[in-house]
Parts: sequence; C-alpha cells; structure tokens
Amino acid sequence: MDALVMISTAGSEKEACRIARMLVEGRLAACVNVIPGVTSFFFWGEKFCRQKEALIVVKTVEKRAKEIINKIKQMHSYEVPEIISLKIQEGEKNYLNWLNKMVK
Repeated sequence: MDALVMISTAGSEKEACRIARMLVEGRLAACVNVIPGVTSFFFWGEKFCRQKEALIVVKTVEKRAKEIINKIKQMHSYEVPEIISLKIQEGEKNYLNWLNKMVK
C-alpha cells in the first residue's frame, strides 16, 4: 500500500481552499480536508509566534508526494510552509481502493 496523508497549514481558510481545490482537480489527491480556526504556536527566528491558520489534510499516494510538495510551495504565502507526509499503515479497504482510483 502506498497511501499517504500529507499535512500542511495555510495563513487563511481562503488560501487553504485554493490549494485543496488545485490538488483535487489536478487529481494529485483523492480528498483534501480544510480545517479552519487552528491556532499554531512556534518560533520564527527568535520571535515567538501565535497565529490563526487553516489545517490542510491531503489523502494521496506516494508517487504524487513530490509533485504535491512543489505545487503547495508554488501557491503558498509562507516562506517555509509546513508540508509533511505520514504513511498509512492500515485503513478501510474500500476507502483505500477509492483513494488509489481517484489519484492519477
């Protein structure tokens, strides 16, 4: 199985939705969830930051990961966007079959 969940954040719900739509319409992802209202805490340089963001959860396959990373970086407003991937070890068989069929 080569299914992945990729996670990113965006500075606004609008930006997250634009990225989500591009990934699904481009058949790079089977599904993308946008979860607005996430509060993130982090250091940027020496400055402590607290920022409202939208979480982007991408369901895809490994062979599309590099392309997804590049697309998100092109569309993203952050200098260094968070983009990480987690390999799916187990999942509901019919859902994973659908996921694989949706990603081209």
